[in-house]
Amino acid sequence: MAKSRAFSMTLRMVVMLVVIGVILGGIFGFQVFKSHIIAQVLASRSNPAQTVSTTVAAKADWQDSLQAVGSFRALNGANLSSEAAGIVDSFSFADGQDVAAGAVLVQLRLDNDVSTLHQLQATADNAQVTYDRDLRQLKAQGVSQATVDSDLATLKSARAQVEGQQALIDEKTVKAPFAGRLGTRQVDLGQYLSPGTTMVTLQALDPILLDFTLPQQALAQIKTGQAVTATVDTWPGKGFDGKIIAISPVVDTSSRSLTVRASFANPDHQLLPGMFGKVSIGVGAPQQYVTLPATAVTINPYGNVVFLVTEKDANGQKQQVANQTFVTTGGTRGDQIAVLKGVEAGQTVVTSGQLKLQNGSPVTVNNAVTPPSNPNAAPADPS
Repeated sequence: MAKSRAFSMTLRMVVMLVVIGVILGGIFGFQVFKSHIIAQVLASRSNPAQTVSTTVAAKADWQDSLQAVGSFRALNGANLSSEAAGIVDSFSFADGQDVAAGAVLVQLRLDNDVSTLHQLQATADNAQVTYDRDLRQLKAQGVSQATVDSDLATLKSARAQVEGQQALIDEKTVKAPFAGRLGTRQVDLGQYLSPGTTMVTLQALDPILLDFTLPQQALAQIKTGQAVTATVDTWPGKGFDGKIIAISPVVDTSSRSLTVRASFANPDHQLLPGMFGKVSIGVGAPQQYVTLPATAVTINPYGNVVFLVTEKDANGQKQQVANQTFVTTGGTRGDQIAVLKGVEAGQTVVTSGQLKLQNGSPVTVNNAVTPPSNPNAAPADPS
């Protein structure tokens, strides 16, 4: 009985171990089978080509430049007003008119000022006659020297009164102190004006000046007569050529910057006082650099990267692939960036679509729409 019971227990143990072995074998076999199937599926899947735009790297003349911003101002600009009080009697201009230097613009009512001038002029004329007569009589010893001296003093006093009255009349006549363009009229006919009341603004627009600031380190790179180029948002894509005419002899102690003034020809009056302008000053000798659209370079903390497109054989067919390479970049101008190392002229560089790429990614080139690559594009207004 004991032997039969022991044999039965051993048999059950063997059966249980066999069953467990079959179960474990089945699980292991299923995992192997699943891994094999997944590997086959992954191997059978092709890496889809990503659509990108590209450009062929080329060398171009590149000149380092200083960038600054500033405001335009007129060569001469003034708010015209009368020195004397009075009532506006007439205008001799239209809003926005170009006027010559000395042109009469506004006349205040003179009332009896002209009559007073004529009266004083008559007194001066009489004093002149008296002086001339007594001077002749002096030669004939008909009057004393004291009488002639008194006549001369009277004549000078009469002339001074005439000049004073004429100056008062002139103060009531507002003339253009220089040639330029008028603004809009600020007063009306019949309006009483006190001295200093602005009537109209006058601006000399050709040439026009641009004042801007540069850090003190730039002093060694600029000089009077140096060419500059300015751009304004009003005329996108257009550059205005000018030259430096003055450099401040004083550096601002708070910002350590210096003020520079440039002059620009402005025959079409496209530039106006108060406009915000961006200025570029070429410094140093031109260099030959590989230039790319700025979008082609991905800026990273560990280095700047571009993707180069090359061809390789894939199953007997030519296929374009993108590979990452690190580059050393230089300055920027407009939409372009200079590449000092990492890209050679003639290589094909991805300009958009880099976020979808990794080393060896197949690509399809579509240049129907490409990023801008204008060397003269204006930078965004920092304000």
